[in-house]
Formats: sequence, C-alpha cells, structure tokens
Amino acid sequence: MSKGFLLVISGPSGIGKGTICKRLFERNKDLVFSISATTREPRRGEIDGVNYFFIDEEKFSEMIKNNEFLEYAHVHSNRYGTPKRFVDEQVERGEIVILEIDVQGALQVRDLYPEAVLIFLIPPSLDELKRRIIKRGTETEDDMKIRLNNALKELKYVNKYDYAIINDELDDAIKRIETVIEAEKLKSKRFEYNLDNIKGL
Repeated sequence: MSKGFLLVISGPSGIGKGTICKRLFERNKDLVFSISATTREPRRGEIDGVNYFFIDEEKFSEMIKNNEFLEYAHVHSNRYGTPKRFVDEQVERGEIVILEIDVQGALQVRDLYPEAVLIFLIPPSLDELKRRIIKRGTETEDDMKIRLNNALKELKYVNKYDYAIINDELDDAIKRIETVIEAEKLKSKRFEYNLDNIKGL
C-alpha cells in the first residue's frame, strides 16, 4: 500500500488558498481535507464542521494543554489550529491530507512532520494581492494594512517550502499543484513492497 502524506498549501492572507483547495477537491476525489479549528467568527456562508471548527478561547486553550493540535498560531488577533488526531488517522490509512494553513502553521508542521510536502502560493504582485483582499470585502482598512505587512514578512519564508507556485491564473496554479501531487505519489519512499512475492528477485 502506498503511504499517505501531508500536503500543506500555504501563503499570505488573500492569496486564494481557499479557492484553490475547493477546486482541488472538486477535481480530485481522492484528497482528504483537514478542517482547522479557529476562534474567529464565521464569515458569511461558512459552516461549523465544514469550513472550520468554530470554538471559543477557553476550548482552544484546553486543546493546546492536551496536545491536541498538529499546529496552532495567532493570526490577525485570532487563533487557528489543526486537530492532530484526524490527520494522523488519515495519513496512516494511506490518504493524502490537504492542510490549508498560514505560514506560521506551515513551519510548525515542517518541524513536526519533516516529510510533509509544503507548497507556498505566491501573489503575482502586492497590488494584485491588495485587490483580492478588497474584493473579498471582509476586512477594514486597518485589517488590510496588517495583512499586507504580514504578507511582506511571510514571503521571506518561501525557501522553507518544497514548492513555490504563483497564483496568477487559477487553472494554471491548480494544474501545477496537481502535478506536484502526482509526482509525490510516485516517490519510492511512499511504497511498501513485499519483495519475497516478486518473482525473479
């Protein structure tokens, strides 16, 4: 059986992580989405247990104390974390688990799971990133400034990732990610053979 692995899709806020992941799951039924927990309020249309697990600060702190997160971080005055148990179970079963997380969380995953595959999504330009954040219409002017300043800092970590993909044209970015997934599936370290059953060896 082929071994599963973690595929981390990360990048600055507003880069389009959510849109890309949604399209990946529509096109690839063999991928498993890891749902993050967060203390922020749901945005319009978001559903608890589908988009995120929306929990309060007390519950989040309790999960940290009990070592229940694969990673967690403060992002824009809120806390986000990836529940560990679900991810571990899926990878053990041979599944490819997609983690859509911020840069802080991705670097924590790299420390805990060195074999995780990390993809950094890069904006074509900061002006385009700003345009996308404005179009989303969920941030104040002050929030936008914070996000753009954070984006500049986060871009410095791109060399900590395995792959860097510019999210200019959505379909092109998705195809490049799918190419990464197919290549990673074929890596010899992910296969377990019983060589005694192969004739001629």
